Amino acid sequence: MGGAWFESVREAERRARRRLPRSVYKALVAGSERGQTLRENIAAFSELGFAPHVAGASDTRELSTTVLGQPVALPVLISPTGVQAVHPDGELAVARAAANRGTAMGLSSFASKPIEEVTAANPQTLFQVYWSGDRDAMLHRLERARKAGAVGLVVTLDWSFSHSRDWGSPSIPTAMDLRTIARHAPEVVFGGKWRYLADYARTLRPPRLTVPNMTLPGQSDPGFFDAYGEWMQTPKATWEDLAWLRERWDGPFVIKGISRVDDARRAVEAGATGISVSTHGGNNLDGTPAALRALPAVVDAVGDDVEVLMDGGIRRGGDAVKALALGARAVLIGRAYLWGLAANGQAGVENVLDIMRDGIDSALMGLGKSSVHQLSRRDLVIPEGFGRRLGTRDGHHAYTPD
Repeated sequence: MGGAWFESVREAERRARRRLPRSVYKALVAGSERGQTLRENIAAFSELGFAPHVAGASDTRELSTTVLGQPVALPVLISPTGVQAVHPDGELAVARAAANRGTAMGLSSFASKPIEEVTAANPQTLFQVYWSGDRDAMLHRLERARKAGAVGLVVTLDWSFSHSRDWGSPSIPTAMDLRTIARHAPEVVFGGKWRYLADYARTLRPPRLTVPNMTLPGQSDPGFFDAYGEWMQTPKATWEDLAWLRERWDGPFVIKGISRVDDARRAVEAGATGISVSTHGGNNLDGTPAALRALPAVVDAVGDDVEVLMDGGIRRGGDAVKALALGARAVLIGRAYLWGLAANGQAGVENVLDIMRDGIDSALMGLGKSSVHQLSRRDLVIPEGFGRRLGTRDGHHAYTPD
């Protein structure tokens, strides 16, 4: 499509906003309460500067690395996000885009496409689970992921009930029946969202709001809110639960949602092979410091024992480089690729990954590095008191990385 290419994630977001019905776009923005953590995740990157060289830069730069045993062409992975109703192809478009750009895909338990189809589109798929239902339900989902060929498990813990938003929460229906379609039709028609409507019209079906990866034996695919209700009613996971789960998964095992040093150490004790420093994109407890601020202290505490990943607020390749220089093995992106998906389907997700790749390459060149593995904190300008050292014995939360 002529003119479909965009040069920044910010432009992808603008196009997504123009294309999507208001309620769908607001669901992507999300965030909780006043949006403090949502904004802080992005703002924290602006506080870090680069310390560039002006001569002697390498003419070639290596962006490839290995994450959780998976070779990837760039240190940017797809973060798992639920029910991708911004485009009919949803997670399948994202999986194909990630495969085409040589990186791994995180698939949510709350995804709109079944894991078997996603792993067929991208064999480097990590399956993400919540602690939801009883242990038999958890084992069923793990076994299904194993049979489908998932290369790793991501256990997400950074999601609470703090979802009230000062700017209003979108109206998310339980199912797209005729009554629901009629209620939302004015939003699409009078809002001029013709391309969104045309994309779904070609499929001859409205967006599906079921979550097939949460299905249990003998049951039909549950709706999003049915599965959400199961999770809400499940007693919260203990470290003993996580250790039990780890014993039943023989591949890479990532605990997502860490921001405290003591939690990071407990994750290692529970058997994690990786942790993701994350605030669930600002959708968890509002007022939690930005993931980027918590990252260096977590790396210092457990970086020799597990691979440390990070997600939250990444909008360009330079952001990824800052996280890598602070010690992350790789980063995960969420809203960035969803905006690309909304703007231009699979090609839009590939466009976003290209933006990330080009930005990383440009930053490496400016810093005089020939590989992402050469990055360190010496490449950054880090203001006094930037970091947050949460959950330490001394009780001090302010922290300045070396």
